[in-house]
Amino acid sequence: MNLARMLAARAEAGNPVKVGIIGAGKFGAMYLSQARLTVGTHVLGIADLNVEGARDQLRHIGWEEERFAATSFDDARASGSTFITDSAEALIKADGLEVLIEATGDPAAGIKHCLLAIENGRHVIMVNVEADVVAGPLLAAKARDAGVVYSMAWGDQPALICEHVDWARACGFKVVCAGKGTRYLPSFHRSTPDTVWDHFGWDREVVERGRLNPKMFNSFIDGTKSGIEMTAVCNATGLSPQPDGLSFPPASRLELAEVCKPRSAGGQVDFAGTTEVVSSLNRDGTEVPVHLQYGTYVVIEAETDYATYCFEEYSMLHDSSFKYAALYRPTHMIGLELGISVASAALRGEPTGAAIGFNADVVATAKRPMKAGEVLDGEGGFCVWGKQAPADVSLREGYLPLGLASDFTLTRDIGEGERLRWSDVKIDETTQAVRVRREMEARFARPNIRAAE
Repeated sequence: MNLARMLAARAEAGNPVKVGIIGAGKFGAMYLSQARLTVGTHVLGIADLNVEGARDQLRHIGWEEERFAATSFDDARASGSTFITDSAEALIKADGLEVLIEATGDPAAGIKHCLLAIENGRHVIMVNVEADVVAGPLLAAKARDAGVVYSMAWGDQPALICEHVDWARACGFKVVCAGKGTRYLPSFHRSTPDTVWDHFGWDREVVERGRLNPKMFNSFIDGTKSGIEMTAVCNATGLSPQPDGLSFPPASRLELAEVCKPRSAGGQVDFAGTTEVVSSLNRDGTEVPVHLQYGTYVVIEAETDYATYCFEEYSMLHDSSFKYAALYRPTHMIGLELGISVASAALRGEPTGAAIGFNADVVATAKRPMKAGEVLDGEGGFCVWGKQAPADVSLREGYLPLGLASDFTLTRDIGEGERLRWSDVKIDETTQAVRVRREMEARFARPNIRAAE
């Protein structure tokens, strides 16, 4: 409740929080549009491989030319403006930088940038959830050991869901299920960048105005992003994935407590203490009324008769038994809200969610039949989608993490719906991302344990 005042105090002292961001895409643009208006925040630098594209993005979101006219980091510090560079390393090492936002969406790049930032004493806001589900538990541990913050990105759904879970536990409630909404039909698992806008139902004007990347947005529609985000939530909260991952049951906001309670109680999740994503579409393609497509939620359980009575008396979005109730947030503002994470890390030394263990994984799953010799094209592409799985199952079966399923060549034919294994591709074990993943597995692998109830 005090972050705005703390930022104002930094501004008054002439020492605003100095921020750097890698990646000036959609998420980065949303953050930067608000950062210029946030008292006590100075965007010291932006790193993007396309410097001119980054400048054009800043103009597009309303930045005045003088705000990004700095010719060096020294100039940026002295003038209070922003320096744009194509060197992420130079940004990370820039004198005075306090908080680094990693927003590339590339797992290998995210791991590299995060480790370098930790080495240089920078707090890290990991917008790059893809990197977090590959190696987040290890990255968070390394940050803690170095005395800096590694944090999920507030405004993105995983951090908001973690806040729901924290709220419930701090109030003494048993967490039954936590998750979000999305637009889902089983056929969407086969979606490609060529079909994505038809599945979203957006016209071209919306796509072009928003400068939307079809491969990135295809990750949302084909189920991958849901698997990634719920995996991040499990690893940050101790919740456990369901045995077969997400099932995407249709549910309105008013049905969350009824649908997302254990099957033993008449619901549609396997057990208490798990994650699920609810669909805004019925299986026949019709829209669920009062859906939660862009929101987040938590379902809690009343463990006393008195709490049950309260659920009923105060209409707490309860189920038919009054034993379960839901709290939801109808939407999320993505990068527009990211300043909360920046301020929390810099001023409180506290993450807005961070991995604490390896409970869940997200594994590469074939969208179509593929032949030996084909090269995988990663998240949101034409080859694979990401399915959530218990971490112990993923390790036992040798499943290939979705975040590493790019630019690897298949060594055998693969059937549609088949989960890929490390042994199905040619792996370069010397790459940093693979080495870090292996280190994470060795340090955090353990039997899947459900969250304490």
